[in-house]
Amino acid sequence: MTETEFQALAEQTLTRIESALEDASGESELDVECSRSGNVLEIEFIASGSKVIVNSQMPMREMWVAARSGGFHYRYDNGKWINTRDQSELFAALSRIVSEQGGVPLILRA
Repeated sequence: MTETEFQALAEQTLTRIESALEDASGESELDVECSRSGNVLEIEFIASGSKVIVNSQMPMREMWVAARSGGFHYRYDNGKWINTRDQSELFAALSRIVSEQGGVPLILRA
């Protein structure tokens, strides 16, 4: 994957995550605030004040997630962002993380 292809894919992924969370916030009891700064998406859970950070790492060609449950790295493979350690998929992992930190069951779709 070229640098340009990675940048486009990472931007698309961050935008999809942000849009999905904003939609979920409007349709459920999930109370989050998303903010973007370049390649960094910060997700703040209003009730608890906890945060999840999702960002792209150009040199590694990975998406990184920092949450209360730990730090995770995802590499694009066969149309999905796959965890480099346990092979979980990014949107499935974010669904679990957001549900835990936000206190509201949520499924994010890739």
